[in-house]
Amino acid sequence: MTRDLLLSVCGPLREALTRCKFDTDSILDLLGPQAHAALDRHEPVPVRRASAAGGDLGLLVRLFLLGDDCDAADVASALSPLDIDDAVAAGLLSRDGDTVRAELDLRPLDLGTGNRWVLSDLDGSMRTRPTADDHVIGVGHASLSLLQGTPSRPVGTVLDVGTGCGIQALRAADYAGTVTATDVNPRATDLTAATAALNGLDFEILEGSWFEPVAGRTFDQIVANPPFVVSEARVVNSYRDSGLDLDGASELMISEAADHLAPGGTAAMLASWLHVDGEDWRHRVASWLPAHGVDAWIVQRDVADPALYVGTWLRDGGGDLRDPAVQARAEAWLDHLAEADVEGVGFGFVYLRRTDAPSDILCEDLRHGFSDPLGDEALAYFDRLAWLREHDVLASRFTVCPDTALERVFLPGDDGWKQVVARVHRGNGPQWQHEVDDLAAGLLAGMRGDGLVLEELVTLLAFAHDEDEESLAATAIPLVHSLVRHGLIEPA
Repeated sequence: MTRDLLLSVCGPLREALTRCKFDTDSILDLLGPQAHAALDRHEPVPVRRASAAGGDLGLLVRLFLLGDDCDAADVASALSPLDIDDAVAAGLLSRDGDTVRAELDLRPLDLGTGNRWVLSDLDGSMRTRPTADDHVIGVGHASLSLLQGTPSRPVGTVLDVGTGCGIQALRAADYAGTVTATDVNPRATDLTAATAALNGLDFEILEGSWFEPVAGRTFDQIVANPPFVVSEARVVNSYRDSGLDLDGASELMISEAADHLAPGGTAAMLASWLHVDGEDWRHRVASWLPAHGVDAWIVQRDVADPALYVGTWLRDGGGDLRDPAVQARAEAWLDHLAEADVEGVGFGFVYLRRTDAPSDILCEDLRHGFSDPLGDEALAYFDRLAWLREHDVLASRFTVCPDTALERVFLPGDDGWKQVVARVHRGNGPQWQHEVDDLAAGLLAGMRGDGLVLEELVTLLAFAHDEDEESLAATAIPLVHSLVRHGLIEPA
């Protein structure tokens, strides 16, 4: 595969894909919900049966999504005006006599703004094949998580670090004036260039490690799904291994990203970090950030124990855990984690914003289920944080957000029902919950847009409950800060 030859076939290939309606909606209509679900489960037989009478579209489904061997004449008809020999020369297809097979994964995606196509390397999900060292992974769960978790407010410039197949850059093209994509893997930059051309887009594509290709430059937004796998300092597969020891890749990205953000610019990244015996993971991650110039919201979505973590990534790389060689690799990997006193590996989102103020860093767990994407929530969080930085909460009025509910939990006791907990619960977004006592619940009940400022509410509440006003204020201030940060109350 060479970039120039691959780029040369993108025009006629786009024409063929458009004519055959090789898009997400048409494929769903062709397959039906059951076979389409089988496609998501990597089960080829139901898809093959459902696409058999699907004409050119069905053929392209079998060729590109299943990796089937297909009749050369049929492929030539479906891909017209693209010449098969040109497609073979470009590395898109291979041919053996009258049989043609796809050599790249080509699939449609709807990223919320219409159909796009993405080129990547084939994996072993539909047909057994080895994973090359320079393998360019397609759109997986991590990529989709970042897509859903990235703010899409219009910006001037976006940098996609470690672009891979270019999926984050492709999404950024919908809301950015210009998109710059970098990767250390030349095959990744070639496929990103082809993905851009196939969709009629123009990216600045730079080859190099981490931020080196954009040294001295700043951007309005940075997105990154870097090779953050926690392992030894070596590269087995470039799409997941950084060559840095343990969580060094995440440390590098988090510590250097702010230097490449324009004032007010934001970053949305995936990262992982160690849970080390005797160390709070939040302190570990916070130590990677500067003391001045960045707001950070770091959200831990999951934690895996070492055995689960190693097994998951070995399988991801095509390893058979019954293979003695793979077992030896697992032993060495687990030994390395044990030597570093690793008890678990955390994973989540890192959101940054460049400021000219002392850094504000919040690391917190968000491991419960919720459905709303975090991208817009991250921007709203930074807006709320900016308000808190500029205002005295005691002199401010607040209202309880419409989606905030007060919940009280009662359990049977000797004298009937006994309240064991009260909490306020946000009904949208991340669905945060905060436990509150009766005084805090009373404070929230008194919040009105045209009512008393917080200091006056505290005075009234202290008098009504015979509480020390100064102590109550000292408790109310951090509570209000937390509830504002999490969007349960808002300034009036």
